[in-house]
Amino acid sequence: MRNFILFSTIVALSACAETQPETASQASSDNLPEAITTAAETTANTEPVSLASVLAAQPEEVQARYVYRHPAETLTFFGIEPGMTVVEALPGGGWYSKLLLPYLGDNGTLIGANYAHSMLKLFGFYSEERLREMETWTSDWPAQAATWIADNNTAISAFTFGSLTPTAAGSADAVLFVRALHNMARFRDEDDFLQAALTDAYAILKPGGVVGVVQHRMREDAPDAWAMGDRGYLKQSYVIEQMQQAGFVLEDTSEINANTLDIPQDGDRVWRLPPTLSGSKDKPQVAAAMNAIGESNRMTLRFRKPTT
Repeated sequence: MRNFILFSTIVALSACAETQPETASQASSDNLPEAITTAAETTANTEPVSLASVLAAQPEEVQARYVYRHPAETLTFFGIEPGMTVVEALPGGGWYSKLLLPYLGDNGTLIGANYAHSMLKLFGFYSEERLREMETWTSDWPAQAATWIADNNTAISAFTFGSLTPTAAGSADAVLFVRALHNMARFRDEDDFLQAALTDAYAILKPGGVVGVVQHRMREDAPDAWAMGDRGYLKQSYVIEQMQQAGFVLEDTSEINANTLDIPQDGDRVWRLPPTLSGSKDKPQVAAAMNAIGESNRMTLRFRKPTT
């Protein structure tokens, strides 16, 4: 709570710059270069919006999670700045997207990257109708994301991991994997979805580009079977190994998203904790215990694509 109060104080002291963007640019995976070019050619005369002002403008329910998600510290640690082209893995309903869009600004680009469609089938809970709807995600998501921020002109596009077009190579400044790696590792016996995603991340990044990872973390002394991704957790050593095998260089680590109260035991899944509270919503005492722990213990890692 002390961190949250301090952050609120910093926000209050930050100046908010006004923008007057027009309509949001959108593109599917087939038009990634066009979307990026559109952003680069934008000539708005507005000053970039500060990250503090973006965070301060979010609804109360979003700000309430800053104490666990630390978006200001996290995005700063990853070096995200206005005007960048950023790939966000598994953007979903847009918790981070809604921060990135106004912050990246008129000269920036946000590219959503979703799981491969063949991987979605493995979850087992998607209906056939929903799976058919997800076939057009690369066009549907940019259209949806364009409605999230009023008068936002950030270019928006999307692709699915394993299907990156060669023309998109070397176009992004950063790729963010925020709580997105565990499911790809979970299904590694079915297909190497994780390797395909990291290969695409390496390809789309410019030389010297950054990969930012925030991931539910299992303690290193726990059995490997507890950290296979199916419980939401991975070991930090495993993530670093996979990233290095993909060609990235570990540049720095941070404990800004750590939670030492989260000590998973045998059978514990990350979704037992808030905000999901799986298995305890109708058990007040259990839910109270999970809320007392808070959100998961998370590693925060910064990797870089070599320049040569």
